[in-house]
Amino acid sequence: MTVTIYHNSRCSKSRAALAYLESQNVEFDIVTYLEGQLDAPQLQAILQTLGMSAKDVMRKGEKIYKQLGLANEHDEAKLIKAIIANPILLERPIVVKDNNAAIGRPLENIIQLFD
Repeated sequence: MTVTIYHNSRCSKSRAALAYLESQNVEFDIVTYLEGQLDAPQLQAILQTLGMSAKDVMRKGEKIYKQLGLANEHDEAKLIKAIIANPILLERPIVVKDNNAAIGRPLENIIQLFD
């Protein structure tokens, strides 16, 4: 089993997901995506596993989302570039387990990966 959490330590939901993973006694990798540990091919793979578009995983309440005018952008490649350039836009946490993934809002989405 391969498990990866895309984690933001300043986010309470992300910390809760990390604590859940630790409670499951599974080995997992932590990607601190705000520190530039995520590239476009990785993000595309995550999106495919989630079955979502880049727009679906964007934090639309972030100031930079509005500043970049992303509400009116529909080009997937441009949206992915925006997330990579401004990783704060990525919804968190995201947990990938083998060929499944979930956004941990709410935490129950991640728990379902382990049921």
